[in-house]
Amino acid sequence: MALRGPALLGGGELRPLRLAWLYFKLGSLTELQYRANFFIQLLQSVVAVGTALVVLKLVYSHTDELNGWSEPELQVVMGIQILLGGVIKMSIQPNMERLMNEVRDGKLDFALTKPEDSQVFVSVREVRIWRAVDIVAGALVLAYGINGLEAGVDVGDAALFAAMLAVGALTIYCFWLFITTGAFWIVNTWSILELFEGVYATGRWPVSIYPGWLRIGVTFLIPIAFAITVPAEAVTSRLGWGTVALAVAFCAALFVFTRWWWSFGLRRYSGASA
Repeated sequence: MALRGPALLGGGELRPLRLAWLYFKLGSLTELQYRANFFIQLLQSVVAVGTALVVLKLVYSHTDELNGWSEPELQVVMGIQILLGGVIKMSIQPNMERLMNEVRDGKLDFALTKPEDSQVFVSVREVRIWRAVDIVAGALVLAYGINGLEAGVDVGDAALFAAMLAVGALTIYCFWLFITTGAFWIVNTWSILELFEGVYATGRWPVSIYPGWLRIGVTFLIPIAFAITVPAEAVTSRLGWGTVALAVAFCAALFVFTRWWWSFGLRRYSGASA
């Protein structure tokens, strides 16, 4: 069987978006059959967000700022971390988990024979719509933090924030795909992804509070800083254009590399029909 790489098959630049929207609707309809899950997810989110805000209050009961960051600014960071975590749990993680299982079981053939770009297809098939509760919760915490900032957020800051948030989300997706593609060589990659869960929690605080070695690790090895701290710096008027250029360049380089890495991994896949 010929296994297709990540070459686009025409249909216009909007074809991947249409495919993603189609699977989003299908996934949402499937999840809506289990509405009790909404209340379970809502309870989990309320407890998690409430606990995080209490911890933040305890920290700022002993200080006015943390390495130059005020309490509202830390609420902004926390809101972004929760929001992006919801995006990961709603779309990125379930698709990567399914991909790992299919590589292990030899069932990826069914995805590779579809007349779509293989990387796009395996990245949009699963949606856990109730995880959108975390996205809403993160957005509310973010809005609350912005409301408490001493300096207002102008249109330029808002636009830069939206751009950096998109760059950060794409960077995290590329990181997940890079690790997941390792399943073509390593049977069990779950431990690496579980490590990400622990490291992602560090994003609840700006990376500038960490020692240098850890700051480098959560910036370039596991790109938490580009995904969370950089958008927070944008909305709090802290972001310099040098950091913007670095974030965009890193994201672009990682995207190009993961496209190649995915194609390289496919050549190692034999499948159930081999």
